[in-house]
Amino acid sequence: MLPWIRVLRPLAALLLTAAVAVVPAATARAAGAAPSSGWNDYSCRPSAAHPRPVVLVHGTLGNSVDNWLSLAPYLGGRGYCVYSLDYGQLPGVPFFHGLGPLDRSAQQLSAFVDTVLAATGAAEADLVGHSQGGMMPRHYLKFLGGAAKVHALVGIAPDNHGTDLAGLTGLLPYFPGAEDLIKATTPGLADQISGSAFLTRLNAGGDTVPGVRYTVIATRYDEVVTPWRSQYLSGPDVHNVLLQDLCPPDLSEHVAIGLYDRIAFHEVANALDPAHATPTTCASAVG
Repeated sequence: MLPWIRVLRPLAALLLTAAVAVVPAATARAAGAAPSSGWNDYSCRPSAAHPRPVVLVHGTLGNSVDNWLSLAPYLGGRGYCVYSLDYGQLPGVPFFHGLGPLDRSAQQLSAFVDTVLAATGAAEADLVGHSQGGMMPRHYLKFLGGAAKVHALVGIAPDNHGTDLAGLTGLLPYFPGAEDLIKATTPGLADQISGSAFLTRLNAGGDTVPGVRYTVIATRYDEVVTPWRSQYLSGPDVHNVLLQDLCPPDLSEHVAIGLYDRIAFHEVANALDPAHATPTTCASAVG
């Protein structure tokens, strides 16, 4: 076996392992009907106070249940109709999704939003996504007509301009065939590498599209989407937030900010209803 091949598989495994950080360990359960307070309850009708359903978009290797065990009930308990989807499935890989080509995942999101709007009778939805789930919807907004159906996109630690995995992706050119292997086996990972063809097209001509409000909630301790400032968007109707500006002692990293950080959740609620926003502070952790 050639020396570079010996390194190739561990490198691909390392990239996959880094992406695993976006899902809670060993909590995978069959994705489908989710419990509680309007979460995937298609009989839920948006209220006058919260007229738009909220669609939650999981991250890489997440699914429609595990990524949202805390945030979905948090929003449902505040009167929102909340829905979540599975996307980016690979054949023979249960539970761990978001690995398929991102343009195809965006098509799945488009179909799901249509289903939610038809069920609820709402004209628009709001999207909240973690990691890949905060970035991939921008393809839907920009290329698939989503801007006419979405009022706001809230990204929690989104890889809007890709990730270099703390410099690890810069090693790929030194191992011939490594990038091709990742593209062939887990195209959803390849699409998220800084400088990928998917991201180049997505960000060409500007980060945003008219008519959609964008919020990015980042943490300086993000170890998956690096450098963390690459998460920020530029353009009109953009609000970039650093978690530690809201609560300096908050040490949440890429996983925690999306899975259970109630300070981040409070800022999500503010982004969904800015007219009734209240200051997000360390005290929001118990709110």
